[in-house]
Formats: sequence, C-alpha cells, structure tokens
Amino acid sequence: MEKQVIVLIVTIVAIIAFVFIKGFFDTKRNLKNFRFMLKNSFGQPVDKKYEPTQYQNISKYHQKNRGEYDVDDITWNDLAMDSVYMQMNSTYSSAGEEYLYHLLRSPLTTKEKRAELESMIQYFTEHEDARVELQIAFSRIGKTGKYSLYDYLDFLDDLGERKNEKHLYGIFAYISGIVALFLNPFVGMVFLIGTMCYSLISYTGEKSEIEPYYTSLLYVLRIVKGIETIKKADADVIKPQVETLNEKKKAFSKFLRKGKWLERGDIGSDPLSVVYLYLKMMLHLDLMVFNTMLREVRKHNKDINDIVTIMGRIEASIAIASYRASLEHYCIPQFDTGNVLKIENAYHPLISEPVKNSITANKGVLLTGSNASGKSTFLKTVAINVILAQCINTCLADEYSAPIYRIYSSMALKDDLYSGESYYIVEIKALKRIMDAMNDDNEVPVLCFVDEVLRGTNTVERIAASTQIMKSLIGNHVKCFAATHDIELTHLLENDYENYHFEEEVIDDDVVFNYLLKTGRATTRNAIKLLSVMGYDEAIIDNANAMAAAFIEKGHWVSNVER
Repeated sequence: MEKQVIVLIVTIVAIIAFVFIKGFFDTKRNLKNFRFMLKNSFGQPVDKKYEPTQYQNISKYHQKNRGEYDVDDITWNDLAMDSVYMQMNSTYSSAGEEYLYHLLRSPLTTKEKRAELESMIQYFTEHEDARVELQIAFSRIGKTGKYSLYDYLDFLDDLGERKNEKHLYGIFAYISGIVALFLNPFVGMVFLIGTMCYSLISYTGEKSEIEPYYTSLLYVLRIVKGIETIKKADADVIKPQVETLNEKKKAFSKFLRKGKWLERGDIGSDPLSVVYLYLKMMLHLDLMVFNTMLREVRKHNKDINDIVTIMGRIEASIAIASYRASLEHYCIPQFDTGNVLKIENAYHPLISEPVKNSITANKGVLLTGSNASGKSTFLKTVAINVILAQCINTCLADEYSAPIYRIYSSMALKDDLYSGESYYIVEIKALKRIMDAMNDDNEVPVLCFVDEVLRGTNTVERIAASTQIMKSLIGNHVKCFAATHDIELTHLLENDYENYHFEEEVIDDDVVFNYLLKTGRATTRNAIKLLSVMGYDEAIIDNANAMAAAFIEKGHWVSNVER
C-alpha cells in the first residue's frame, strides 16, 4: 500500500514538473516566434478588423484630452480618417491604440512637439532591437477588451464607497465556526457550512457587480508594472519619458503590493490557481483587495492618464515609423508663417496606384470638372496630407510647406434622418461652423475644403449664395479649397480664387480620366458628348452644345441659339 502511495505521489510530481517545464519552453518558443514576427512585420501593411463598438472605444482617450485645434467629427468623417488610422495602427496596447487615434486628430502646433515625435520615429526606424523589446512590453500590457479604460474610470464613482468590514466579519465567522467545532462539532459544522454558502452566494453577486471595474484595475496594474519592462528596453530616445514614468510609479507602491493578490487565481495560470480560486470565493480576498486598490485609483486618476499618455506616445511613434516604412515615398513637412500652401506630387493614402498632383496655393482654389474627374479626391488628398503633416510630421508627397492651420471640411454630408433636417440645412450648418471658426479670435488660420457649395438648393440661389459665402472665405486668416460644377463661379470669383480643373476625354465611346490637375477653369463639355455615346437624338446634342458655347461667350443663358 505504501509503495502504491509513493508511486502515486511520484507520478503527480512528475506530471506537475512536466507541465511546468513544457510551459517554460512553450513560452520561450512563443516569444521567439513573436519577436521574429515583429521584425518582419515592420513596414508591412496593417490588416486589422474592428467591430463598431471596439472602434468607438478607441476614441475615448481623445475625448478626455481634446485640444484647441483638433480635427472635428465632420472633417474626420468627410475624409474617411478612420480608414487612414487603421492603415497605420500596428499597436499592441490600448494606450498606444488610443493615443495614435488622438494624435491623428491633434495637430502638433509647436516645433518642440514635432521635434520630440520626430526623434522617436527616427530612432525606432533605425534601432530594431529596442523597438522590438518595447513592442513586446506593450503586447504584455495588452488591450482592455470590450471597453476603454476611460469608460471604467468614468464610472468609478457609481460604485460609491466600498469598505472591507463586512468581508472581515465573514472571516471572523469562519474562525468562530472552527472554534465551535471543538466545543460542539455538529453546531460548528453547521455554522461553517452556512457561512461558506453565504460567502459563495454573496461573492458571486458582488463579483458580477464589480467585474468591469475589476478588469480596469488589472489593466492599470499591467500599465504600472509595464514601466519596469519599458525601462529594460534601454532606448536612449525615451530616457526622459522613462524618468517621468518612474516618478509616477512611486505613487502606486501600495497599489502594486495589493495587485499581486488581484493577479492570482486565473484558472490555468499555475497549478495552485484552482485552490486559490475557491479560497478567495470563501474569504473574499480579491474583493477586499479590489476595494483598497479602488481607493488608490481614485486618488491617482490624473497620474494614470499621464502614464497612458507617455506610454501611448512611445508606442504610437513606433506605429508611425512602421507606417512610413510602408509608404512608397513621403517627406518631412516644413512649416512657415506665411499663408502659402505648397505640396509636390501628393497622393491619397487609401488609393492603390494613385495619381500624384502638385499645387502652390497663394490664395483660395476653385476646382471645376465633370463628375468622377478627380475633384473630390484631390480635395481629400490635400486635406489628408495637411492633417498627416501637422499631426504625425509625415506627408505623402515629395515636398510640403505651409503654416499650421485649423482644418475644416464640408464634403460628404447627408440628410439627418434623426433630426429631420434636410441636406441643405445640414450643409449650411457645416459651412457656418467654418465661418464661425474663421471669425473667432484664434491666431491660427483656417484651411477649409468644400465640395459642391450649396448643392442642396436651386441653381439661381445656389450661385448667388455660393458667391457670397466663397467671398467670405478669403483673407489672411483663411484659405479655401472648393469644388463646383457651376462654371459661373469661376467668373464671379476669378479675382479671389485661383482656377484649376480636371478633364476627361471620350475615346471609342468611353470616358477616359487622367486625374491630372490643370490650371484654369474647365472647358470640356463631355457631359453632352456622353449623350451622343448613349444614343440621344442628334438635335438635342447640337442644341445643348450651342447653348453651352453661347453661355461661355456671353456669360448668361440663351434658350434659343442660332446654329
């Protein structure tokens, strides 16, 4: 019998040893493979998918840390900046993910901020080992899961004051039951079983109530502990940031001590996890630790935001370095104090094999051309590149120079079905916000992009109102890029705006676009040519051409034209 017991014990020990040894080597192999993947994925296109709720959470840091010159929601959505963001989001932590989003919406308005970001981008481009070690550190910090950290922090007050007295009473009840066992075994056993049942039931209810916040404290714990791992990466460029992180860490000494208890007990993390799981359910150990840590978090909310900011900026700079390496070409933008915007061979980041265009805008720009000729894409190309230049010090062009702008757009608008507002109402509200920004006391000039001014109303009123609105969007404090189908505007505004156009050709009964920007107003009338391609009556086509030619010559419409 003793021999069988010894064999059983040896077998159990051997199994435990095997599990530990296998786990050790599996972890080592996985880390090696992950490090290899990080080295090879640098500069490669990012292919991440997001659920709508996940994507909402990414914006939470930005909502808490908005700045004076941020890209607003209308402009962000007009330019499909969500997709641009996803192209460069190679981050592994929520801090990096949320900060990168914030960075793309927050222009770097000073040389110092741009220089700091640029130094990190350049360093991580050139120092692979430091970059990889930091990415591993951020992957260990990881993501918050279903919600943003800021969702949890916002609602901490909903939990109210949580004290440990009732949990201590439970432990006292267990002690009393054990003492009772020696005095009256039956009474002691009944008392212990009753206490255990009550503890398990109350634990389940309270744990479900605090579960989301429990997750957030674990994430804060990973962030604070991650400071040490980031320090070990030994990246010279972030030494000032690491020093600041170390100072912030000192405020969390009690939080870290208690956190050791909170981390334990995840099933499968070690052989004692199941035992600890039942102990904490009976004694409410993690609930008491949670209450203590909750008080610490409430005291250090600002410190947590500062740590997220510093860590996020570091990881975001790695993501930008990788994004740059994935581009066909880019330039470091130059900023000046004039009001001239110059961009050479700029291209759109979301278009494969894009056509590149250049422009030097001394004043406003008015674009004409037919549908699908390239007007809207060019507006978006310039707008996106201005945002990238100002926010991540990177421009998808050969050369870029301009002042710092506040950027607004009125482009991809729609009827608001929820409020019952028509397209026209939505449009004039979007334009009004630009004019309000232009007329405030802010010294930073406005750069706006308008696609089809007042397209939501009739021709006569559209041209009259558009002319006056466009005239108001000129001056030293504002520059406007606008696209229109109304050739009348190119004459009415020719003293205030530079005319450019896109054109197309009808070749072999097909429309061919080259998407190249040309100076001057549009002169082609291929919309009428297309009627011929589609088999319309020749008289209709001839009369339409004659009317259009007469308008261009006389500046007003004539319904009956002699041919």
